[in-house]
Amino acid sequence: MSFEAKLTEMGIVVPAAPKPVAAYVPAVQIGDIIYTSGQIPFVDGQIKYKGKLGKDVTIEQGYDAARVCVINALAAVKSLAGSLDNIEKIIKVVGFVNSAPGFTDQPKVINGASELLAEVFGQAGAHARSAVGVAELPIDSAVEVELIVKLK
Repeated sequence: MSFEAKLTEMGIVVPAAPKPVAAYVPAVQIGDIIYTSGQIPFVDGQIKYKGKLGKDVTIEQGYDAARVCVINALAAVKSLAGSLDNIEKIIKVVGFVNSAPGFTDQPKVINGASELLAEVFGQAGAHARSAVGVAELPIDSAVEVELIVKLK
């Protein structure tokens, strides 16, 4: 089954690439590698999850935020690749978690992105990863995710 068909089967619609909120582009392609900018949990032009994990946002909400972020990152990839079926490998996921003092469950939050990629891309979705706690994120976003992807 194609990656695009798998997403459809899962009921996931990959939107158009989100418009940048500052002076950058959603993704850059160098040869067969695409690097996405950090994507936040925008749904229909609005941030779905705001605030700090461990204070304003639960781990479950953060997990969902990471899923939304990675769907937006896939949209940025698709804007350059033409189709997600052109992906050979998800190389790396970098996840940033807006964390309250003492919050240390960043990996559980970014699992939302990693587990979705594994479900959609199978072995091609197995990736290296960083899950980093930060003091603040743009527009008070709860989570931000970026991808590095290799095309066929």
